[in-house]
Amino acid sequence: MRAPAVYIVASKRNGTLYTGVTSNLARRVWEHREGLFDGFTKRYSCKLLVWYEFYETMPDAIVREKQIKGGPRARKLTLIETMNPTWRDLYEHLH
Repeated sequence: MRAPAVYIVASKRNGTLYTGVTSNLARRVWEHREGLFDGFTKRYSCKLLVWYEFYETMPDAIVREKQIKGGPRARKLTLIETMNPTWRDLYEHLH
């Protein structure tokens, strides 16, 4: 599943959220789940993939990531609830 993507991982439903961008969504979410890198997602246990979008190019994905990160939390919650109203972990659907 190598394609530019923007994603949101969460600690739990309505918990701490992290928005990121990657060229390999399955690998990157696995890294979050395993806590391989020190930082925000490891500190706050953001391991559940709750939202994502794929893009044609990495520059397009980066623009979208910045837009989401710069927006209010309410907008992130709307994105998640529209795609994934039960906040299930979408990681299993990537394989």
